[in-house]
Amino acid sequence: MSQRGARVWSNPTLDAPCARLACPGGQRTIKRRDNFSIGALMFKTLKRGFKRFERGEVGQFGNDVSTPRTRRLAMWHFHLFDHAFLRGIWTNLYEIAPGVWRSNQPSPARIKRYAQMGIKTILSLRGDKDLSFMLLEKQACAEHGITLISTDKAAARGALSGKDYVALIDLLASIPKPFLIHCKSGADRAGLASALYLLHCEGASIGEAKKMLSFRFMHLKSTKTGILDHILDLYEADLKAHGPIPIRDWFETRYDIEKARMFKTMRSFP
Repeated sequence: MSQRGARVWSNPTLDAPCARLACPGGQRTIKRRDNFSIGALMFKTLKRGFKRFERGEVGQFGNDVSTPRTRRLAMWHFHLFDHAFLRGIWTNLYEIAPGVWRSNQPSPARIKRYAQMGIKTILSLRGDKDLSFMLLEKQACAEHGITLISTDKAAARGALSGKDYVALIDLLASIPKPFLIHCKSGADRAGLASALYLLHCEGASIGEAKKMLSFRFMHLKSTKTGILDHILDLYEADLKAHGPIPIRDWFETRYDIEKARMFKTMRSFP
């Protein structure tokens, strides 16, 4: 500051100048802060706190179902941070082939209904994590005699290796009917897994398989999850150029992960 007798110092947190001035009533601190920087800092702090709760890193909130109390906390975590309250009215449940279903993340109550429908196995594409959604699902499946399988060989916004997709196809082919496939929303990972199942196990056309990735299931091709459509587009282009090849063989011999990853550049995503 240019005022006489003023001392300018820097706030290390906000990196904004502040001035302390002498005045008749004693020293008075005047701080000039960049409102945008303050807002950004507050947002980052809140986001970090939210992520800690989301990841179950605060006490026993969302990471334990061993007692009635911790299970209640896990249910709160499930509804608030895994958005289960939205899935109470929208299940995204659909039978893709006789005895093969897809949906979004089921609640314990829905797992009970699926057991009554005759579902014997559930395949979760969300990986095995010690968080509310998986802990509650494990508990409900054990209670109702359903076998729960989890895998992380699926991604909604990125391309995996051909080896990973082959592993997913082999897993899908090994599960006895009736079974259910799900991810979080039932739109993207479950959509691709459904498409791969239809291609490999049901002999469906590429056109039929691509219907599994559509707005009917809340899949948005125009977003980063469009990379899943791009992978099937690459397979379809290969079929037209070189003739028929089973999807498993294609991932094993012709799939090019770098071409798949070009989707990000093509769409100019950050």
